[in-house]
Amino acid sequence: MALSSITKKLIMSISGLFLILFLLLHTTINFFAVVDAFKGTWGAPAGEGWYASGCWFMATPVIDIMVPILALGFFVHIAYACILTYGNMKARGPQRYAVAHKGKAESWASKNMFVLGLIVLGFVVFHMSHFWAEMQYVEWFKGQHVAPESVYALMEITFGKWWMVAIYIVWFAALWFHLTHGFWSALQTIGLSNKIWEKRLEIAGKALATLFFVCLTATAIVAWCVANGYIAGSVLA
Repeated sequence: MALSSITKKLIMSISGLFLILFLLLHTTINFFAVVDAFKGTWGAPAGEGWYASGCWFMATPVIDIMVPILALGFFVHIAYACILTYGNMKARGPQRYAVAHKGKAESWASKNMFVLGLIVLGFVVFHMSHFWAEMQYVEWFKGQHVAPESVYALMEITFGKWWMVAIYIVWFAALWFHLTHGFWSALQTIGLSNKIWEKRLEIAGKALATLFFVCLTATAIVAWCVANGYIAGSVLA
């Protein structure tokens, strides 16, 4: 039996909220590198270096079990985004842009969620080629242990060039726009938004998206500073 559009939106919303929770964990662990840079523990092993400890946690069996679930969440979220976008385009027909929306003005992000989602997805694959492929992949499929200093070296190698930092900041900006609408929209779909809470949830979504943007951008910039000698502690020096 075919699922209704409401059910499809509900599935996409729940999977999106799950991905936000994982992003919160991922952002927190990445920001530990900023803490290390200013504590003087950049390059220290797990137990001393915050980022190394976070990476060690990400390699535990609990996270190993979560990764396939995360991958499934990504697939479900993307699949239903494509289905809903196609359905909306088909329902509106060739004149779908001819008449302006007369209700509440839609934000730029809300009208470009699918495109923003594709940009975010593309950069996720790009990001995985820098870190996941060099860390979890080699441990899972090659049986090679990643040394503590290597996780810091990967940060320096990845963000050591200014243009790479700029590319990542573009990704963080696209993520910001995607989350500002996605967080509020997901809560609305599952029934947690009303006339009283609508504005509050919109503000909460922007605050959360801004927190992610600031923490991730700070991580990239600090790693660039360490790699280029502006902050002491480089493991590549």
